[in-house]
Amino acid sequence: MTLSCPVSRPAQAANSADNFAIWLRDFRREALAAGVTPATFDAAFQGVAPIAKVIELDGRQPERTQLGFATYLKNVMTQKRIDQGRSAMAQNRPLLRSVSHAYGVPPEVVVALWGIETSYGQNTGNYDLVSALATLAWEGRRASFFKKELIAALLILQGGHIDRADFKGSWAGAMGQNQFMPSSWQRFAVDFNGDGHKDIWTSRSDVFASSANYLAKNGWNPRMGWGWQVVIPTVALSKFRSDQTMPYQDWLNSGIKFRGNLPSLSAGTPLKLVIPDGADGRYYLVTQNFDVIKSWNRSNYFALTVGLLSDFISQTPSGDISHDTSDDSRFNQ
Repeated sequence: MTLSCPVSRPAQAANSADNFAIWLRDFRREALAAGVTPATFDAAFQGVAPIAKVIELDGRQPERTQLGFATYLKNVMTQKRIDQGRSAMAQNRPLLRSVSHAYGVPPEVVVALWGIETSYGQNTGNYDLVSALATLAWEGRRASFFKKELIAALLILQGGHIDRADFKGSWAGAMGQNQFMPSSWQRFAVDFNGDGHKDIWTSRSDVFASSANYLAKNGWNPRMGWGWQVVIPTVALSKFRSDQTMPYQDWLNSGIKFRGNLPSLSAGTPLKLVIPDGADGRYYLVTQNFDVIKSWNRSNYFALTVGLLSDFISQTPSGDISHDTSDDSRFNQ
């Protein structure tokens, strides 16, 4: 098999082709012991070699800098993404209702995750998954983690859920329209259309249901939303800290004001304060569902944007957002 993803030999002597061949021999024994058949392994690794670009990208991770939530939101929360989300909701309404009924997760949240992760299935990654995961497992920085992911990926191939030539994703091993890691696919992927395959690459039924199943199994509460933007009076700023949690009624008594209508919650519902950019930024009170979104991606920026996009998608169109990131009060009207 000739892989369409180009592979490169790393420049460092320690990362030589001979070194990779030795690693591959040892890993083959581990994979076979975990249930991968020799035929699956050998077919999957035809033409595979380390990808220098993957090593480069992995090495950059600790150096990433935060742009600030206002800039992040402006870059991610575009009018095009909102319009496409609303269109996707309309086009897939019966399916999304069925998924929501089965898992208790609102359709707009499923669509928002889809939109943020892959622009509604348009950008799923073009790295050969076996090559990328093998590179990361061999490189050694997180060898144990990526060995497990690579074995999980081989078992997906062995189950016939996707053809080897189509097995592509991000440089870090995330795959499909909802960007599951292979281990997440094992735990949460769903064959919602009943065709015998858990197809998060081409089947919207399986994509939506798998995402909803992930959130449900991580504790999504269908009786409440994710959160609300709030206003903290300047004189009260020093009283609060990010991640501070109190009952809903205590927040009301503290002087914090909700933008828009007050949420319908019981007085004792715990809410957490999220301040993504410190005291000069925005303020949000969030429910346990916010942390469920964070189980998908540990970034506050990510979880806030998924929540805000879901709010926009569920609203009736009434003009555009005009890229006004100086104040996102309209997100919670």
